[in-house]
Amino acid sequence: MAAPKKGRGPAGGQGRPGRALALILIVMVALTGGMFLADQPTPRLGIDLAGGTSITLEAKAEPGQEQAINQTNMDTAVEIMNRRVNGLGVSEAEVQTQGKSNIIVNIPKGTNSAQAREQVGTTAKLYFRPVLTVAQGTPTPAPSASSSDKASPSATPKASSSDKAASPSSTPSTTATTQGRAVTGALKADSSPTPKASTTPTASAEEQAAAAKLQKQFETLDCSSQASRAKAAQGAKPTDTVVACSSEGDAKYVLGPAEVSGTEVDSAKANFDQQRGMWIVSMEFSDKGSKQFQTITKKLSAQQSPQNQFAIALDGEVVSAPQVNETLSGSAEISGSFTQQSAEDLANVLSYGALPLSFKEQSVTTVTAALGGEQLRAGLIAGAIGLALVVIYLVAYYRGLALIALLSLLVSGILTYTIMSLLGPAIGFALNLPAVCGAIVAIGITADSFIVYFERIRDEIREGRTLRPAVERAWPRARRTILVSDFVSFLAAAVLFVVTVGKVQGFAFTLGLTTLLDVVVVFLFTKPLMTILARTKFFASGHPWSGLDPKRLGAKPPLRRSRRVNAPTDPKEA
Repeated sequence: MAAPKKGRGPAGGQGRPGRALALILIVMVALTGGMFLADQPTPRLGIDLAGGTSITLEAKAEPGQEQAINQTNMDTAVEIMNRRVNGLGVSEAEVQTQGKSNIIVNIPKGTNSAQAREQVGTTAKLYFRPVLTVAQGTPTPAPSASSSDKASPSATPKASSSDKAASPSSTPSTTATTQGRAVTGALKADSSPTPKASTTPTASAEEQAAAAKLQKQFETLDCSSQASRAKAAQGAKPTDTVVACSSEGDAKYVLGPAEVSGTEVDSAKANFDQQRGMWIVSMEFSDKGSKQFQTITKKLSAQQSPQNQFAIALDGEVVSAPQVNETLSGSAEISGSFTQQSAEDLANVLSYGALPLSFKEQSVTTVTAALGGEQLRAGLIAGAIGLALVVIYLVAYYRGLALIALLSLLVSGILTYTIMSLLGPAIGFALNLPAVCGAIVAIGITADSFIVYFERIRDEIREGRTLRPAVERAWPRARRTILVSDFVSFLAAAVLFVVTVGKVQGFAFTLGLTTLLDVVVVFLFTKPLMTILARTKFFASGHPWSGLDPKRLGAKPPLRRSRRVNAPTDPKEA
């Protein structure tokens, strides 16, 4: 009785094909269910298929720094814009240079495309500056004090922040808010920053003139106007003493030279503080930034209000101006009147760095999907024609085996469609025209795997074996060939994805995905289905329409029989 069990060993060793088919069926049902549960019954479309916004940005260098517009800085700007848009969850945004000074940003139509348009070209120059004086955001009446009392807010612009004098006694000591935001922990928001007068013992004529100009600019600054807020610190250098408005326009400041740059912020995240019931933005500094932060907070903590305040200035506007009560380093946390959207926007800008150049929005164009739709229809028609030719070839040449190939193509198509639909909300994948081309090319890759296996089976039948042993003996040889072929295709797709940008990456991604799915389908569907059908009379008997007819394939009798027929006729040898 042991011999029959061994005889069934290969059939059982073919891996319980029913289990493999059940597994892939469960996977298909789960993916389809997840697709509908995620309310994403179709793949997300790229800008060439769904339409969207195309923005042209022109690089602008600071006066005297025209050489900053170079290939290196432009490539850096493209990389940062890409990260910003992806951080906002906008799928398949395309950012690329055009000429020497232009960048084209294509944003597909979607939920976050408006926010992406607002932030993609934002310079986001973040500096941490010491506060010298603060007042309400409206213009200040001209003081009536004597000239001897008119000390400037900063008579010595190049002095260190700890030695800076505050605004003069003539500056009104009105209470100014800090926009409801503060750096918590060791930093505390100040609610009534009263300027402290101070004078500089010696100042040159140029310094006095500059101080007078700064004083006049501070007094006349009207932060209630959006235009005035934008122009307040325009063109200022990090080493300059500047005037600035709060982001809400309710306060104005005189700020000393920047002590820490926003480029020293390693990361920033928006989190909801459950205990305080508010949104916060936490920041982590680099090693260099941590040391700078520690140095300046040590100096500020010894000053009186408002000279112990630290202004967080983003693009010339003060986001927050908290007090410093002790030496800090390493990290900081901005809290206050944040909404979820504003906290995430600020964290996104801080996380993905400051652009090396300023950019001006040159043109904004709405892209329609009409042209892409026509190209998509043409591509689908071409794909349908190609698929029809493949089907005709399979039926004509492989006959009954064509059923296995067509069912395998159907399973591969279902898996590809559902995964593409789920990848939209998961990682922002969007289907574009090159991706469609990649899916069409995948039809040939998948069909090639079937052909390799079918031909191996036919080779075994030609050697005189029956179908069931032929199916099992052909599989190891076909499996190696399929794996090597798919590995080469996947490697090519991976390299193409890494070295290219934009839409070509969509082609590479789809090609790589379908190549991996080809392996899954061949191992979990094609092979098990072939094993089960080999047990049926239609295929096992070598029916002429099965595609495995031994006579049609030119099968030869076993070699041992041919040796008996060709027995020696020499009597001496006999």
